[in-house]
Amino acid sequence: MAPAVGGGVMPAVDGDVVPGVSGEALPGLDGDVVSALGGDAVGVLHPGHRAEDDYRRLESLLGGTVRLPLARTGGRPEPARAEALRELGSAARLSAAVAELRRQGVRAVLWAGTSAGFAFGWEGAHAQVREVAAAAGLPASSTSFAFVHALRELGATRVAVASGCPGEVAGHITDFLKAAGAEVVSVHRATEASTPVRGRAELLRLVGAADHRRAQAVLLPDTSPLTARWLGDLEAALGKPVLTASQVTVWEGLRLLDRHPRRPGLGALFD
Repeated sequence: MAPAVGGGVMPAVDGDVVPGVSGEALPGLDGDVVSALGGDAVGVLHPGHRAEDDYRRLESLLGGTVRLPLARTGGRPEPARAEALRELGSAARLSAAVAELRRQGVRAVLWAGTSAGFAFGWEGAHAQVREVAAAAGLPASSTSFAFVHALRELGATRVAVASGCPGEVAGHITDFLKAAGAEVVSVHRATEASTPVRGRAELLRLVGAADHRRAQAVLLPDTSPLTARWLGDLEAALGKPVLTASQVTVWEGLRLLDRHPRRPGLGALFD
């Protein structure tokens, strides 16, 4: 377990029941297929192309012990309006991409469109994950719930959010975190929401601007920045955990497989 940062305990999260598909046994992929493809794999449903390099780097940093195949769900990645976000995260769109991941022999499925998870609200995000799990016949979760579970793992209840999203979308994020029992003490929005954050220096500026003295962790929920290479630097600069979309997505997938690897360089969540 990652070390607690103190200052309270996150309440139990309903997502432990739905994401993870506890209870009813669902059919998986034939064991011969999984063996032929190389063991454990967490499938990632992703709305775009920008983060693919992050998942390849995370595979490498995890020592090649898990595969992270991606299936793109199509649509404009992380649009700004709530209606468009709900279409991006619709059951029909996500379910259509699940078959590709099953052919890759995955053992669990993660929906990695954060804004298109947060926009559904607490109950709607549960229903979204149920639909993915039913389509895949596998344990499933989402990056939205991954952030909540990661905070609970760290024992962090007060958070700052660093976002490149416009105000309406940022509001969905804070509402979701509050529904999970977290206190959002600061939200910082990048001034050019349409321009992806790139590189170490920009990431350091973004999380530094978002940080707050009361925050026990800083969250970077956008899916487009490539963060895996700089996780250690971000945490060293702030002196506290920094949670990013690709990092918590992979951690959540491993959690569904009951795997808890410890790896240097991947932040406090993997310590």
